[in-house]
Amino acid sequence: LRITPSGGIALRMILIAALLLDAAFGEPRWLWDRLPHPAVLMGRLVGWCDARFNRDGELKLKGTLVAVSLLTTGLSLGWVIHILPDHGVIEGLTVAILIAQKSLVEHVRAVATALRLSIPEGRRAVAMIVGRDTADMTGPDIARAAIESAAENLSDGVVAPVFWYLVAGLPGILAYKLVNTADSMIGHLTPKYRDFGWASA
Repeated sequence: LRITPSGGIALRMILIAALLLDAAFGEPRWLWDRLPHPAVLMGRLVGWCDARFNRDGELKLKGTLVAVSLLTTGLSLGWVIHILPDHGVIEGLTVAILIAQKSLVEHVRAVATALRLSIPEGRRAVAMIVGRDTADMTGPDIARAAIESAAENLSDGVVAPVFWYLVAGLPGILAYKLVNTADSMIGHLTPKYRDFGWASA
């Protein structure tokens, strides 16, 4: 996607509007309780690819083709939306949905609030945002885990999407989100994913 000077201004205006929209409304439950969130749909797509292709040999090749296909899907979908007449509103809403600044703040704030009540409450809250065992965490452990999760998710959920949107517009942010979803789901150094998830990682 080539960004012309005037296109670059439009891109920045859409991004600012999307950031303000996400800051104001985040991810409204009334909507995402009724419709699947795009991140959920991306996860389902990666899960389907995993179940369908992560078997019967040639796993590194298959995993590479899956990663390239996901990248191409994101680029193509973004390009199709971008060429729609009067695409600005749809693009702005899509970018707002794909940036997770408010939800990040809310999740970390929930840990801080719970930790003020008690250590067990803090453990329960931090278990919602980290994958590690929280059963024996102390207060400082809980705070450190929340800060580490906030830093990682700030990169994955805010900084990187904004960067790729500024670099390549809607195709860039959609491609990034799909590849990042694949990395988080199959990009692991485990016997099951070491070869199949290599390209996504």
